[in-house]
Amino acid sequence: MNYYQTRFSEKLKEALKAVAPIIGIVLLLSFTIAPIPPSILLLFLFGAVLLIVGMMFFTLGAELSMTPMGEKVGTKMAKTMHLGTILFLCFLLGFVITISEPDLQVLAEQVPSIPNYTLILAVACGVGFFLVVAMLRMLFSKSLSTLLIFFYAIVAVLTLFVPKDFTAVAFDSGGVTTGPMTVPFIMALGIGFAAVRSDKHAEDDSFGLISLCSIGPILAVLLLGLLYHPGDTGYVPTPLPNIQDSVELWKHFAESFPEYIKEIAISLLPIVAFFGAFQIISLKLKKKTLYKILIGIADTYIGLVLFLTGANVGFMPAGNYLGQMIAELPFCFVLIPIGMVIGFFIVKAEPAVYVLMDQVEEITSGAIPGKAMGLSLSLGVAASVGIAMIRVLTGISILWFIVPGYVIAICLSFFVPKIFTAIAFDSGGVASGPMTATFLLPFAMGACQAIGGNIVRDAFGIVAMVAMTPLIAIQILGAVYQYKSRTAEAGAAVSAAYLDTWGDDDIIEL
Repeated sequence: MNYYQTRFSEKLKEALKAVAPIIGIVLLLSFTIAPIPPSILLLFLFGAVLLIVGMMFFTLGAELSMTPMGEKVGTKMAKTMHLGTILFLCFLLGFVITISEPDLQVLAEQVPSIPNYTLILAVACGVGFFLVVAMLRMLFSKSLSTLLIFFYAIVAVLTLFVPKDFTAVAFDSGGVTTGPMTVPFIMALGIGFAAVRSDKHAEDDSFGLISLCSIGPILAVLLLGLLYHPGDTGYVPTPLPNIQDSVELWKHFAESFPEYIKEIAISLLPIVAFFGAFQIISLKLKKKTLYKILIGIADTYIGLVLFLTGANVGFMPAGNYLGQMIAELPFCFVLIPIGMVIGFFIVKAEPAVYVLMDQVEEITSGAIPGKAMGLSLSLGVAASVGIAMIRVLTGISILWFIVPGYVIAICLSFFVPKIFTAIAFDSGGVASGPMTATFLLPFAMGACQAIGGNIVRDAFGIVAMVAMTPLIAIQILGAVYQYKSRTAEAGAAVSAAYLDTWGDDDIIEL
C-alpha cells in the first residue's frame, strides 16, 4: 500500500508541474489582453482539475499495466510463434486498436465528403500494415532511415495529386491515431520484440514503431483524397458554451462523462482482450503479477476518462476563445510568441510523453536523461506552434514547412546515433496527443476564424507541425550527446597516454 501511495504522490507532483504553467498562461492572458467570459473560464479551471487527476491515474496505470503487458506479449510472440502468425497478429492488433481510438472519431467528422467509416477503416488498415512493417524491420534489423525515406517519398509524390484541403488533415491524422492509450502498449511491444535479439543494435531498434505507424494514416487519407473529390469543404466550428451557474457547469461535464466512459471502454477492450488471450494460451503469469496489471488497467481507464473529459469539455472552448480574442487585437502578430510559449509548456501535459521519457531513460540506463529529452521536445513544439501561427496569419501552404522539415530530419538521421533517430521519430507521434488536439488546434481555429482565413487549410496542420519539429530537436540532442561522448573519450585517451609517460617515482609522488 505504501508503494502505491508513494507512486500516486510522485505522479500527482508530475501532473501539477505539467498542467500548472498552462493554467497560469491562460489566467494571465484572460486578465490582460484576452478577456474570457466567466463561463468559459470556469469550464477551463474545472477541466484543469480533471486533467491533473486524470494524468496522475493514467501515468501510474501505464507504468503498472501497459508497459509490462506490451513487453511480455512482444517477447512471447517473438520467441514462440511462426513469422506468419506474428505478422497477422500485429496487423490485427494495429487495426483494432486504431478503430477504437477516440481521436480518430473526431478526425473522421472533420474530413469533408468521405464517409466516416470509410476513413476509419482505411486509416486502421494503414496502421495495421505499418505495424507489420515496423516488426519486420525490428526482427531483421533493417535501417529505419531507409524505410522513412522510401515511405515519405511516396507521401511527397501523393501530395502533388490530392486536393489541397486533404493535405493538412492527412498529416494531422498521423498524429491523432497514435493516442495516449495505444502508444505505451505499442512501444512496450517493440521493447519485448527487441529483447529476443542479442545483437548490439537490438536496443536501438526497440524504438521506431510509432514513427512508422504514423505514416499509415497519412498515406490512407491521401489515397482517399484521390478517390473522393469534395464539393463543399467548409468547416463550421462548434458554438462556444454559455453557462449561467455552477449547476449548469456540472451538468456540462456530467453529460459528457457517459460518452467518454463508453469510448475509453471500447478503446481499452481490444488491448485487454489481446493480452487476456495471451495470458490464457501462453503467458500464464502469476496471480500477483496479474493482479498488479489489473490494477494498472483500472487506473489507466479512470485516468483517460477524467483526462479526456477535462481536455475536451474544459480546454477546447478556452483555446478557441483565446485564439479569437488574440487574433482580433490590433497587434495580432503577438499570436506567434504567445503560441510558442503555450507550445513550450503544453507538451509537458501530454500523458504519453512521460511514458516515452521513462522508457527511454530505462532502456538506455540513464544515458539519455528524461529531462534533456523533455526540454528538447518543449523547444521543438514551441517552434512548431510558432510556425503554425505564421500559417494562420499568412495562409502559407503547410507543404512549405512540412517538406523541408522532413528532409532536414531524414538528413540528420545519417549523422546521429541510430537510437536517437528512432526515439525522435517516435516522439513526434507522442507529442501530438490529446492536448494538441483539444487546446492548440481550437486555438488555431479560433484565430483563423477571427482573421477570416480558411480553417481547413490554415488551422488544420498544427498537429502535423507539432509531430514534425521534435524529429529535428531530438536528433540535435543526439548530435550534442555524440559530440560530448567523443570529447570525453578523447580526453580520457589523452590522459591515459600522458600517464603512460610517467615513471613509478612520479606516480608515487603524485
